[in-house]
Amino acid sequence: MSLDPTRIPVLVGIGQSIERDGVTDAVDLATRAAMAAFEDAPGLVDKIQRLSMVAVSFSPIGLAPATEVSERLKLTDVRCEASTPGGNSPQWLMNRACHEIARGELETTIILGAEATRSMRIADPDADFLRAATQDRSQEAGPRDEVVGASIRGMLGPAEIEANLLRPADTYPIFESALAAKLGSTPEESRQRIAAFMSRSSEVAAKNPFAWFQQARSVEEIAEATPANRITAEPYTKCMNSFANVDQGSALLVTSLAIAKQAGLADQSVFAWSGATNTELVPAARRELGGSPAIRAAAKATFSAAGVSLDDIDFIDLYSCFPVAVEVGAAEIGLALDDARGLTQTGGMSFFGGPGNNYTSHGIAAVALRLRESNGSARFGYVSGNGGVLSKHSLGIYGSEPPSGGFVLADTSAAQAEIDASALEVVHEANAEASVDGSTVVYDRTGNPAAAPIIASLADGRRVVAVASEEILPTLAGRTLVGETVRVTGANPPVYTL
Repeated sequence: MSLDPTRIPVLVGIGQSIERDGVTDAVDLATRAAMAAFEDAPGLVDKIQRLSMVAVSFSPIGLAPATEVSERLKLTDVRCEASTPGGNSPQWLMNRACHEIARGELETTIILGAEATRSMRIADPDADFLRAATQDRSQEAGPRDEVVGASIRGMLGPAEIEANLLRPADTYPIFESALAAKLGSTPEESRQRIAAFMSRSSEVAAKNPFAWFQQARSVEEIAEATPANRITAEPYTKCMNSFANVDQGSALLVTSLAIAKQAGLADQSVFAWSGATNTELVPAARRELGGSPAIRAAAKATFSAAGVSLDDIDFIDLYSCFPVAVEVGAAEIGLALDDARGLTQTGGMSFFGGPGNNYTSHGIAAVALRLRESNGSARFGYVSGNGGVLSKHSLGIYGSEPPSGGFVLADTSAAQAEIDASALEVVHEANAEASVDGSTVVYDRTGNPAAAPIIASLADGRRVVAVASEEILPTLAGRTLVGETVRVTGANPPVYTL
């Protein structure tokens, strides 16, 4: 029995935008991308029922950006909404839209997003995109878009906040150190391993018209610490961080195969096969700092729901905010870092650009375009999105042909319950020895150690987040403490000594 084409979700219109010269804003970039998607899929603009905008976090925006975009596009009778923050939001929105189409609850929707961080900094050179992302706007007056999705709040616990582990650029290196210990790597060896796959990613960006840096970089350029490529936090150089200072937008037009056929667009349709979402614990409560049970569970469910394996996948785009996100995302699906298929179709967030929560939209677009351009010679693509600090994970599998069983939004509730039940107790005060599970050294712009946070285990298995004492901080440069025993004392935050 064939599937009802009105219940087969397809990605049929793709649009991307970029501004390298003039000053713009996120609403304009999202509008431009939407217009490009309408040109890519003519005849569908009047069928749109819902406009979903990925949360804009890194640049100035009004309280109702989705409504603003809708008005600029002159859309009528369209429900407007914005997502919660998180880099998994684009794939989460895709999974939800495809699930609703498969259930007959939705026909046509557009998912779009943008960041204009570069323009913000042109207008105000002192502007801080991280400060913009964390400002509380709950008391601002005015109409607001409806907000959908799981909150990113709570992705850091009090212990991380007390230790000033607020920036992803400081927390991800701690995960990297735990992974390096598992692999038996020194910080320098980690830099070389990371630079190898990032160099290959830069080659992809060099060929992408929407990438911010369209130049291939050598392993040496990425790994070597220089005044222009300083070490930001062990083992990462500046090149290994997501590059947020971009003006980029995207739009994904999703409908049913029946509507795509009516519009004469069936041949360019890319089919959603399956998707899933899982969430991690706060960092200090995780048993695995160098792995991700949430990715593992969501990926297992996604592949099982689609009835395919990693060997069937032709095109892959892994979330790439920091190297460990790529390494863990690959390891949890059994993908080698040097796999011939590559780890990205965009070029990755260091070279393509990291437009806040919206990067994964570009990942979906790039994978879908590769499937479309293959003319049936390639069958499947895999996309992963990550929010917080390896916190929220939404995954999707796409195909060049419709799935025989229809789109499946996998049920991961049992796996989520297991993850939640695995939480370690985290303490905020200690006077005892502890074994270091993850560490980093954060450097200031002059190259001196500015902080050296750790996540460590006490003898009874409880976790503690601690900061280095002023006396030992200067001695920690170039060093990893994972596996060492330290003395932790005090509270808010605890301090450690060697």
